[in-house]
Parts: sequence; C-alpha cells; structure tokens
Amino acid sequence: MTSQIIPVDPFDFIIFGGTGDLSERKLLPALYHRQRDHQFSEPTRIIGASRTKMDDKEFRAFAKKAISDHVKPEYIEEAELKTFLDRLSYVTVDAKSGDGFAELKKSVGDSKRIRVFYLAVAPSLFGDISDHLKAHKLVTADSRIVVEKPIGRDLESAKALNDIIGDDFGEHQIFRIDHYLGKETVQNLMALRFANALYEPLWNSAHIDHVQITVAETVGLEDRVTYYDKAGALRDMVQNHILQLLCLVAMEAPASMDANAVRDEKLKVLNALKRVNGNEAPKQTVRGQYRAGASAGGPVKGYIEELGADSTTETFVAIKAEIANWRWAGVPFYLRTGKRLASRVSEIVIEFKPIPHSIFGESAGPIFNNQLVIRLQPDEGVKQFIMIKDPGPGGMRLRQIPLDMSFAQSFDGRAPDAYERLIMDVVRGNQTLFMRRDEVEAAWKWIDPIQHAWEGSRQEAQGYTAGTWGPSASIALIERDGRTWHESN
Repeated sequence: MTSQIIPVDPFDFIIFGGTGDLSERKLLPALYHRQRDHQFSEPTRIIGASRTKMDDKEFRAFAKKAISDHVKPEYIEEAELKTFLDRLSYVTVDAKSGDGFAELKKSVGDSKRIRVFYLAVAPSLFGDISDHLKAHKLVTADSRIVVEKPIGRDLESAKALNDIIGDDFGEHQIFRIDHYLGKETVQNLMALRFANALYEPLWNSAHIDHVQITVAETVGLEDRVTYYDKAGALRDMVQNHILQLLCLVAMEAPASMDANAVRDEKLKVLNALKRVNGNEAPKQTVRGQYRAGASAGGPVKGYIEELGADSTTETFVAIKAEIANWRWAGVPFYLRTGKRLASRVSEIVIEFKPIPHSIFGESAGPIFNNQLVIRLQPDEGVKQFIMIKDPGPGGMRLRQIPLDMSFAQSFDGRAPDAYERLIMDVVRGNQTLFMRRDEVEAAWKWIDPIQHAWEGSRQEAQGYTAGTWGPSASIALIERDGRTWHESN
C-alpha cells in the first residue's frame, strides 16, 4: 500500500523472549520490514533478552534465519538486512532470579532514547520482569512496556497483574497488545463507519437484523499445548480478539481518534453487554471440542489425541450476546471461534433487516437481506451484498451479488503486518489500538460468569469432527432465531 513513511525518533527495542517463537515469526520480521521502509532513525538498537545463552553474533544469526524463513524473498535486500542485523545485540537474562538485568542495564546505558520493553514471554513472567526493570532503574519517563494477551485468566488475576505492572509503569506507558487491532480491515471498520455518510444512519436496531463475528482456525494445538489446555477458546479468543471486534462494531462515534476517546466508547459497550448467568448459559452458549477428522486435505487427530491426556477444555465457542443500550436493543450478536474448523477465516457480518414488502412477485425469486461482510483474514476486504436484476430477457428475476473491494486489488504494494503498525505506535506512544486497564477488566467481568456457569452446570464440550464448522448445537443456536451462519469459502 502506498503511503508516506515517517521516520520515528531513535529508540531501544528490548525483546524479552528474544529467541522465542513470537520473536522469530513476528517481531524480528516486522522490525526488519520497518528497517526496509526506512522508518528507523539513528542510533536505533534492538536487544534480544532471554535465558538462552548466546552472544551477539549468534543472535544475529538467529535473526537472519528468522527473516529468511518468515519474510518473502522479494523483500529481502542484502544492504538493508545488514544494516538491520548490525542494530542487534543480545543479553542473557533470567526473569525469575533477576540474573542478567545488571548486564542489560549496562547494555542499554544512560541514553535518553525511547525504550520499548516487549514481553514476548509467558504471562507468568510479566510481573517478575516488570519488577526487575524498576528495581534496576531501567524504567525512564520515555519507557514503554508491551504485554501480550492473556492479561490474567479471570478478573481477579487480571487485576493483580495490572496492579503489579501499574506499580512499575504509568498507565500511559503500558501497551496491552491485541494484534487483531493492527489489521488494516479492523481499522477500516472505523473508516467505514465514521468517514462515510452512507452507513452510520443505518447502524442501529432500526435497520440491522443481527451481527455475526467469526474467527475460525484450521490448525490444532501446534506448539501451544501447555497454555491452550489451561485457557480454552473462551479465554484465548473471546475475551480479547472477539470482544474487541464487537466493541468496534457497536461503539458510538468517539469525539476524536484520541486514544482515550476511542477507548471510552469501547468501555461503554463492554459495560452494556448483558451478563450470561447460569440459567442462560446452556441456551446462549455452545462449547465444543474437535475430534479426529480431516484438515488441509489429510487426516488429523482429535484434541485428546493431540494433547495425550483427557481434557474437558473447549476448542470451540459460540455465544449469542446482547447489548443493552438504545442503539442495539434487540439486535443479537452471534460470536463464534474454534480450532480445526472448515476454513481459516476471520470476518464480521452485518445483516440488515428485510425490505418491508416485495413488489416483484414470486417469479422474481427470493429476496435476500443485504449484508456487509468485513473480511479480516485471509484476503482482507469488504463486500456489500445487494439484490439486482439478473441480466437478460424473460421478466424480472432477482439475484444477490457482492460489491467487492479487495484490498490486494485496490491498493498497490505490500500491506504492512499488524505487528509492524502496532510496534511503531508503541514507539510513538499512541495507545489508540491498545487496551486500557479498565477495558481488560470489563471484558473479564463479562467472561467470568460464562466460565462459572459452565463449571457450575458441568456444561460439557460437545464433540465435532475436525474440518467441519463445529458442533451441531452451534447451528441450532442461531437457527432457532430463524437465522443462519454466514460461511465463506
């Protein structure tokens, strides 16, 4: 996508978990792309930090392989890669004991540059690292700390973790990252709603029948066995990604794009969500767990077989949610996410209400509701489904077609990865696309009663065959309301 690249002020970017999976797959490639687009000013430095013992040369070799493996060959330029690798250094640290933090302080030095501490580590280490940074006087006025989800596993633990980090960093320095919010299509949802006169007058219960939000994966456990079995789909995906998308769909127009103006409106949506209590959970939620089936053209094991142990953890969740405010009263939001589903797709579907009366008669065929489909991945884009006359003689026959805007076709060049955008926002100190403390805790206040209801009623995870769209109960959840899941190919 063509846009003016504005260099940022020099900064130090310290990656805790610098030799881990997230650093390898996402952070180092994202930082390389920003180097390639000349967004760094001198003397920007990138410092890897983890328990793995290695020196600067070995870390540079690790980073070079990461870029070779995760950046398309046409974007690897030897001169830019060398400049990027020359920025890298490495310090061995132990988050628990604090060993190595004195060496890290020496490596960072007394520079007045912006400092970004990115915690690409297990959440159990967040508090330890934060405390060690403060104890070794590494936290300056221009420091930021970035923490990945999950922020806790329930409201109580989220508050405790926020308290620990909040004692070491100011709220304006804490960046709780959700990479979904860095996707171009997610941000285009804001542009679609608030930069066009077409949609906002219709964006309410008078015109919208219902909303669907789907985040479907075809993968299974992969390398997240230990974490995922303790979390499950509700905590892993709904509490953060899906509720953030719901907020962007449902929020009122903020006064500006100022970070707090946007987050204030998102918080209002979270607080307006109707709680799902123990009696309602069986009717409004579905838990599922995949069984053996087929995916990507081949046979795959079930969750229990992959895990190697019995488990009641859900790999699929569907929820009928409602927002108790004037704009959305009576409009259901159907949410679903799962692993080993039929296809990999993340999308938001806005289905408008039917026309009040058809003038065309039965011979014209059925008239389908207008839909606005916002595709987050893959093939980012926006489709508006409308009814038109089928061309040709023989009377008035109607058909539904999409007005299709594919980002890949509409914009030239490479679309930056979500992490690229979010990392640069951290450096600039722009928190608009990051979660505020009260947002995180409000989300847990809605999630916890569902989790407690499942545990209290022993609501089992229903089996579904890998490669399908989840348990049959999820189909019943929406079809008992006379609606159908939108299933993209």
